[in-house]
Amino acid sequence: MFTGIISALGTLQEISPCQDGRDTRLAIAAPWPEMESIPLGASIACSGCCLTVVAMGKNWFAVEASGETLSRTTLGAWRPGQQVNLERALRLGDELGGHFVSGHVDGVAEILSAVAEGGSTRWRFRLPRTLARFVAEKGSVAVDGVSLTVNEVEGDEVGGCVFGVNIIAHTARMTNFSRLKPGDHVNIEIDLLARYVARLQEGV
Repeated sequence: MFTGIISALGTLQEISPCQDGRDTRLAIAAPWPEMESIPLGASIACSGCCLTVVAMGKNWFAVEASGETLSRTTLGAWRPGQQVNLERALRLGDELGGHFVSGHVDGVAEILSAVAEGGSTRWRFRLPRTLARFVAEKGSVAVDGVSLTVNEVEGDEVGGCVFGVNIIAHTARMTNFSRLKPGDHVNIEIDLLARYVARLQEGV
């Protein structure tokens, strides 16, 4: 489990095929001073996607992403130099500053706009139809692993939805929002509570 509070901004260094080319190994540079203390098998959220550490060095770690993960997230389009939001797994006693985030990406959204609004920036995203019903005004959503509050929701012409969040300057500096732009795609994880409420309403 994670909180959606990004603790470091990493950089993708290398991409290489593994498991007969079906999966991909990603080497990511990380600025954590305690890098060498992270055990093999540890979970790290990489732009919202929970991945397992399979190797590490003084200032880097490597993870493997399956074909399933590559097809359902933005990871399949990553290239060396890509900035990656990083968060280590939540430990008992840690401060829960965001909301409970599982690191299981539900889908990919397209960035529509980023417009200055007071001291922050209003970012708007188009969400696929299958996820539209899980997003509500003042609810929580994880965008590339960042815990955010939904400030607006409206339907679109294909049955999906457009939602907006506000990003303050500090969040932009500490995450990949400083490099994102309209037309880019981001990983989305809906709120766990919204997921289970929807399942209960279905009578499943």
